[in-house]
Amino acid sequence: MAKDKVICGIDVGSSKIATLIASVDDNGKINLIGVSSTPSKGVRKNQVVDIEEAVAAITESVEAAERMAGYSISSSFIALGGPQIESVNQHAVVAVSEPEGEIKTSDIQRVNEAARAIPLPSSREILHVIPRTFTVDGQEGIKDPIGMTGVRLETETHIITGSSTSMRNLVKCVSEVGIDVIELVFSGIASSIAVLTDTEKELGVVLVDIGGETTDVVIFIDGSVAYSSVVPIGARHITSDMAVGIRVSLESAEKIKVSLGKTEKTPALAEKIEEENIKNGSAKKKEESFLDIKALGLTEDVQKISKKAVIDGIIRPRLQEIFKYVGKEIKKSGFGTQVPSGLVICGGGAQTVGVLDQAKYVLGFPARLGQIDGLSGMIEEIDSSSFATAAGLILYGSAQGSSNEMRIPVLSGNLPIRGLIQKGISLVKSFLP
Repeated sequence: MAKDKVICGIDVGSSKIATLIASVDDNGKINLIGVSSTPSKGVRKNQVVDIEEAVAAITESVEAAERMAGYSISSSFIALGGPQIESVNQHAVVAVSEPEGEIKTSDIQRVNEAARAIPLPSSREILHVIPRTFTVDGQEGIKDPIGMTGVRLETETHIITGSSTSMRNLVKCVSEVGIDVIELVFSGIASSIAVLTDTEKELGVVLVDIGGETTDVVIFIDGSVAYSSVVPIGARHITSDMAVGIRVSLESAEKIKVSLGKTEKTPALAEKIEEENIKNGSAKKKEESFLDIKALGLTEDVQKISKKAVIDGIIRPRLQEIFKYVGKEIKKSGFGTQVPSGLVICGGGAQTVGVLDQAKYVLGFPARLGQIDGLSGMIEEIDSSSFATAAGLILYGSAQGSSNEMRIPVLSGNLPIRGLIQKGISLVKSFLP
């Protein structure tokens, strides 16, 4: 019996470092065997700002996941994010090498190489070249032209670029932990693999991944990525506003925010409490509208805190600001009229109270919370959309080198980094089945 393939995904975020380890059997079933989430250090807006602190935090997260899995990892897929991420759609045309024969993988390689020939400053590198659609002799909308006959092959690709400095710093941190970087993957792409359905991608959908200090926006049209960007604002800004507004520490503000988010998850219970309050008189009803400070275990000597004041006065305005930024990105993309599936919200910020209501109110799209799908095993440990990026890395990694069709075909572009770490691996390996 063949030994199961082991895959690791590390999401180095602004607020936490999540490490997942999974085994993939011969049937392609992905079994989660190690999960770890530790506080992030040395990282701001998903970019490394202190290598020593970042290395220590990554080491702590990796060792915790290894202990749970009982397996020592040597290589991993790493999520890359931050405001330095930019994207562009590019068109390219090549002549088929054998006009009388069939289109081969080499033709796909050449047309994608032609598409990636875009002018870039020396400070930027291509992270992904994602083929959106192909055209063969004027016939549009072809997803896989291999085996077709034609003389002219065109492609529409989505190219994601990032800062060379950010990439190298992140790779250096992971390498110092003793782990080889197999590939850097844009965090928004990874999250989309974990939480979006094929139907949503086909119809048109906007993924909004609200992280600690940044928010990823990825738009899918006709099953392919059409636009991706990062907004420099996230859930930690809500926590900061709460800390200032109710005069508590950031840790206490985070506890209050999480507690309000959990209350929203059980609306039936909330309604029952409300009914009992009405029966027992207005005094009880009024008392219930305040936070239970003792239960939260706050260290500060704070007076009564009104739930309504916190939600309506602090959390709601900041959520509206986040979604206004998202709205600007959707407008900038030009695909705002082609996303009938609306928004799918994930990331740690998706657990904030009122996030769906504000998304619908500000943007006018239907919205749902993203649920991680496609994994088995210790899934109760990642029963939160904050693990969407790390789970997406595992799903992405399992698709590489498997016989199954990849859920999202990506040609990695960060050659200088991969060249140092993965000698002898060709550019198109991640694209071939």
